Amino acid sequence: MVKSILIVGFGGFIGTAARFLISRYFQVNLTSVFPWGTFIVNMVGCLLIGLIYGISEKGDFMSPEVRLFLTVGICGGFTTFSTFSNDAFLLLRQDEWLRFAFYTSFSFFLGLLAVYAGRLTTKIF
Repeated sequence: MVKSILIVGFGGFIGTAARFLISRYFQVNLTSVFPWGTFIVNMVGCLLIGLIYGISEKGDFMSPEVRLFLTVGICGGFTTFSTFSNDAFLLLRQDEWLRFAFYTSFSFFLGLLAVYAGRLTTKIF
């Protein structure tokens, strides 16, 4: 278990640093109210996690530790949106339409509500 935590932690450090640098680059170089940095990071993260899981499902191209490092570590640190999207895709692939609808809808709307509640809480105290 300690080995897995270290693998994920190291990958998370790399993913988080990459997210910061890429987001910052687009914030500085594109003058727009649209959050291009976050959008690009999320889409790249989704592409990466799709590639990694696709490759890992083709055979013994990567060990479970490497997949853990790349998906939970790097992609998880880079963006949790990629994990959310992969989980939603898996539900669709398994023809779990109702669970897909609940998962995506609740994640989005309750996520917005949670952000609002957090911000509201800071105004109260």
